[in-house]
Amino acid sequence: MIVALYPGTFDPVTNGHLDLVHRAAKVFDRVVVAVYDRPAKPVLFTTQERAEMFRRCVPELSNVSVETFKGLVITYARKVGAQVMLRGLRAGQDFEYEWDMALMNKHMAPEIESLYMMSSVEWQFLSASRVKEVIKLGGATLGLVPAHVERALRAKLRQTTRVGKG
Repeated sequence: MIVALYPGTFDPVTNGHLDLVHRAAKVFDRVVVAVYDRPAKPVLFTTQERAEMFRRCVPELSNVSVETFKGLVITYARKVGAQVMLRGLRAGQDFEYEWDMALMNKHMAPEIESLYMMSSVEWQFLSASRVKEVIKLGGATLGLVPAHVERALRAKLRQTTRVGKG
């Protein structure tokens, strides 16, 4: 059985993330979406909110689970029995970062392969950061994130705006 670990912050999950996980579910016996609990970058949603939003997107994929983790991704990959670390690549912009991460992961865990899936053409421009920026500035993200994610974004941003004015 080939287990692939798809780690990320997913703040929030986008249709690009979902495209990759749907494609991976056809290739691997099991896909574990691993939502990172302590990212270095600031996040809008809690770890549990990010994981739940992703879970709501993939109920029909019986070989996909969504979990949370802390610490080194390699440690978590070993814990779930992953042989593959799955990542997505957009046009050029992700390569250098992913290259460095793959080399470090290979150094720490030579038995785990890093595999990359190219983002589908329609999602090459899409990032969670860009989605948050568009929503903050009052734009629409129709077709970029699931409807429940857009609603959660708008609610969270209204909440943080009210807190910031207090």
